[in-house]
Amino acid sequence: MSDTTTSLALFCKVVDNFGDIGICWRLARQLRREHAIAVTLWVDDLHSFARICPAIDAGAGLQQVDGVTVRHWRGQDGSFGPADVADIVIEFFACDIPPAYIEAMAVRTLRPVWLNLEGLSAEQWVEGCHTLPSTHPRLGLVKHFFFPGFTGNTGGLLREAQLDAERARFQADPAGMAAFLAPYGVTAAEMAATRVSLFCYPHAPVAALFDVWQHSGKAVLCLVPEGVATQAAEAFLGGPARPGAGTTRGALTLRVMPFVAQPDYDRLLWACDFNFVRGEDSFVRAQWAARPFVWHIYPQDENLHHVKLRAFLQRYGAPGSALEEACLRWNGALAGPGNWSALWPRLDADMPALASHATDWERRMLDLGDLAGNLLAFSDALRQQNAEKSGKTTV
Repeated sequence: MSDTTTSLALFCKVVDNFGDIGICWRLARQLRREHAIAVTLWVDDLHSFARICPAIDAGAGLQQVDGVTVRHWRGQDGSFGPADVADIVIEFFACDIPPAYIEAMAVRTLRPVWLNLEGLSAEQWVEGCHTLPSTHPRLGLVKHFFFPGFTGNTGGLLREAQLDAERARFQADPAGMAAFLAPYGVTAAEMAATRVSLFCYPHAPVAALFDVWQHSGKAVLCLVPEGVATQAAEAFLGGPARPGAGTTRGALTLRVMPFVAQPDYDRLLWACDFNFVRGEDSFVRAQWAARPFVWHIYPQDENLHHVKLRAFLQRYGAPGSALEEACLRWNGALAGPGNWSALWPRLDADMPALASHATDWERRMLDLGDLAGNLLAFSDALRQQNAEKSGKTTV
């Protein structure tokens, strides 16, 4: 396995506000902590980064956080030499790294491993494209495509080594969960309600769901981060949806939380009975929470995201269920607004079975290994090949 002399550069352009940088930050930290890789994370939007990692100085061009070197990626200009190039270079989701950096990669005696870390998809074609090479037309550099995924023919999912054990301990400690939620205004009485976290894009039918929860016969506690579903939250609250705001109307209690660091977001998912998540990062973390969830997928032109959503639901094993309908309606993939007053009671009734299925699914995903480990194993094999071609040896 790689040692402390191995360096890695990860380039991230923030497109989905927090999802892209959330994935890259988790990967960077894990590579540093668990594999002793010297990681440099290049990020174009430090302000979004700071929302999920308060230790980030959004005005700093260069900083060290959690052992990771963080550099502000200001554009495609810049001067780079072979000494500036890492042993492993990763571009996240087909972002274009600076041309001068690529030129420097080509003149290194031992050429680096160059990977394009793709977005997560359950579609069948991903298995055929995972680890495929692509040769630079002028420089001869070979880039390989690396796909996270849900089968053994992909790179698996991003997961830290101790995550499963940490989650199990947390979920087995009701007092600890209550203590975690208390600073966000959650009372002991509210812990007895069905706890739901809500993280979605603005076009989700949140107001309809709030109305159903408010008029249901079973108490619901909804925890929503600041800036998410703002219009629906303010309409329900009757005022600004700032952190600390909260009110109860009928059976629904709504509490607005600040954005929290990633470890606390994991605990929020673990502490809830049901999670609404969005994009890719929180989608994966919801699966490791072993709780039922609805996924709000990042919208794409021509509704291509609906294809991606259906592919996941097929793999997850939800055809014909209330969960499948909820996911499809939440994403506008079924005609008409849908009857949430009938759909939510079905979901609520299915909750024990859905929770059991979520646990089974998590075990299946654990069997695939983790994305960081699989990525490094592939990179190490490529580094050895490159060393043999150049007549060098790797440590």
